[in-house]
Amino acid sequence: MNSANTASITSTTGTTGTTGIKLAEPHLEDVLSSAGINVEYTRAERNTLYYRDQDGQEVPVLDLVGGFGSLILGHNDPEIVAHARELLAAGTPIHAQFSPHPHANRVAAELNRVIHRETGDTEPYFAVFANSGAEAVEAAVKHAELDRGLRLAALAEELAAHRDSAREAVAAGARVEAAAFESAGTAPEDGIEGLIEAVERSNDRQLARPPLFLAPEGAFHGKLMGSVQLTHNEAFRLPFSALAAQTRFIPVDQPDALAKTVREERAVILDLVTEDGTVRLTERPFPLFCAFVLEPIQGEGGIKVIGEEFAREVQRVCQEIDCPVVVDEIQSGMGRSGAFLASSLIGLRADYYTLAKSLGGGVAKTSVALIRQDRYRKEFELVHSSTFAKDGFSSQIALKTLQLLEADDGRAYRLAREKGEKLLSVLELIRADFPEVVKDVRGRGLMLGIEFHDQAGTASPEIRAVAEAGFLGYVISGHLLNEHRIRVFPTGSSVNTLRMEPSIHLDDEEIERIRRALRAVCEIIRDQDGGRLVHA
Repeated sequence: MNSANTASITSTTGTTGTTGIKLAEPHLEDVLSSAGINVEYTRAERNTLYYRDQDGQEVPVLDLVGGFGSLILGHNDPEIVAHARELLAAGTPIHAQFSPHPHANRVAAELNRVIHRETGDTEPYFAVFANSGAEAVEAAVKHAELDRGLRLAALAEELAAHRDSAREAVAAGARVEAAAFESAGTAPEDGIEGLIEAVERSNDRQLARPPLFLAPEGAFHGKLMGSVQLTHNEAFRLPFSALAAQTRFIPVDQPDALAKTVREERAVILDLVTEDGTVRLTERPFPLFCAFVLEPIQGEGGIKVIGEEFAREVQRVCQEIDCPVVVDEIQSGMGRSGAFLASSLIGLRADYYTLAKSLGGGVAKTSVALIRQDRYRKEFELVHSSTFAKDGFSSQIALKTLQLLEADDGRAYRLAREKGEKLLSVLELIRADFPEVVKDVRGRGLMLGIEFHDQAGTASPEIRAVAEAGFLGYVISGHLLNEHRIRVFPTGSSVNTLRMEPSIHLDDEEIERIRRALRAVCEIIRDQDGGRLVHA
């Protein structure tokens, strides 16, 4: 074993059996340890995680990470847990593949009902279930590409029929418009066969082009082979850029940039059309773009809310070029924004919705891609599958979760909105009191972020060092955990932004704890007291 590998395998005591070696992502644990956030938790309820100190006593921690948005109902919701126990005690089938799944169908029907209520649409959405958010995104974009491929096949058949009609028409005495030869780059003396050859050569080049995706700058849609190509962060995407279709990223503060990108990438296919005894060459749009994929509230991108103007432009341009819109509600959906769909708050309508995280009630691993009927291809059901998807246990947990969210005329959504507004107002006051420390606060409902100014130029050598290393958000998180027993993490692509995604059970006392802790951190940074921040 070389020295590099030896360094990455760290000894432990009593946690890994007889080997005493860490093998489950040891480097990541070392990174967490350096920031002081590698705590092993032993129990959880609502917004609280517990660990045991050196004396074996439980220590409560206010958890604002919330399973990265998976815990809209909190840790171990009593009704969800009781239902899970009942299902397991009843011997609910988890593996009954290739059989009817009535519970999954009920989940799909309930999701349709809620979506129709919020959007005002009535067209049904068909459901493809998966196990995680990234898998739901993969299913959505795979389906979009199947749809594009089938449309391309139909287009190719139509072009071939038009070609044969043109050949027959010329043989019967029809003339070929002179401009057709010039447009195809061939000469009139080459005749109809030369023209057909040039047209097919041009079309073959277009038909061989791989699809392109569109997404906003700051996007995050997972780290699987396909979904990572939709993720704007180059650190996640570039090592794997050769493995899948590429994405054009659009600035969210420049709505006209989308139309500009589409114009620059515009592709056409050539079609021979015979009318009134004349063969003409026409251009038809080539469906190069497979889908526009976006989050209504960017999670890993820094808790940034997509604006209504940008949403309208996405809707308009995608409709013009017949490009489906995939709305990723994996983190923002399920009521976290104060509505079931955050996209409904900005007037954004999807051809595809993806949901996950809180769909499993904090207990089950489940997700879904919902596909509008007008786009749905039944062939997809025969070429895509997942062993654990759509099982009776996770489906019934999802149903129970939806029931709890919808209870009392959507009380959960009102709580998310009201608690989120209280917490946001606290963050805004902190920003006002510490403008040199806090750059921005933003978000909606219980999906909020506080962004700190970059401290690379500070006089404190300790703070400057962690800021230059891109580690400031993690060190602040470690300080909040160790000094204030508050658990919070930075977002993946905006490392100076701390995300806050507690459950609807967030109470005034917890909000006050957050206020005191953040003010204390801001005072430390303002006073450039690096020793207290980094070494506490």
